Amino acid sequence: MHPIWHDMFVSGIPVLEKIFRPVIVYFFLIAGLRLAGKRELAQLNPFDLVVLLTLSNTVQNAIIGDDNSVTGGLIGAATLFFVNYVVVRFLFSHEKLERIVEGDSDVLIDCGVIQEDHLKCELLTRAELETAAHRQGFASLADIERASIEPGGTIVFVPRKPSVDEERQRAITDRLDALARQIAEIRDRLQPPDVTA
Repeated sequence: MHPIWHDMFVSGIPVLEKIFRPVIVYFFLIAGLRLAGKRELAQLNPFDLVVLLTLSNTVQNAIIGDDNSVTGGLIGAATLFFVNYVVVRFLFSHEKLERIVEGDSDVLIDCGVIQEDHLKCELLTRAELETAAHRQGFASLADIERASIEPGGTIVFVPRKPSVDEERQRAITDRLDALARQIAEIRDRLQPPDVTA
């Protein structure tokens, strides 16, 4: 076999080791991300993004070892796909275990009140929460009735519904605006035409 083909397709480490390495790294990363908290997945600031970007590079050698062959890379990638498929299928049929692995959502704003203890638990600042709200089109946290951070790191916001008094005030304001427009139209019709020309 030509040396180029040999270097490209012959793995430098045993196939069984090539399979075990990605499996170990996979479960380590699941545990690490679970312990790091939901904010890591939410990527709320540049530091979180840097951690996720460098994580793959950091564990690369642990997955492939000293092997740079195409075959070794394909075995590692196929192992990761297979393990992920098995884990996701298993967790799909075991909801309690899935909840333990992924965790539960955590309420950050309830009835318009910011839950400071929950923010502290999730290592979120008020500024990061405001930034996430702005990304979803909210002008301020006062416009939010409820917010929660989901196990996958997504922050879900529920808009605040106006109170009955606010609805009534808005209806009155809308009527007054409509009346002002009608009065302006009537005034324009009643003005005598300009005959100086």
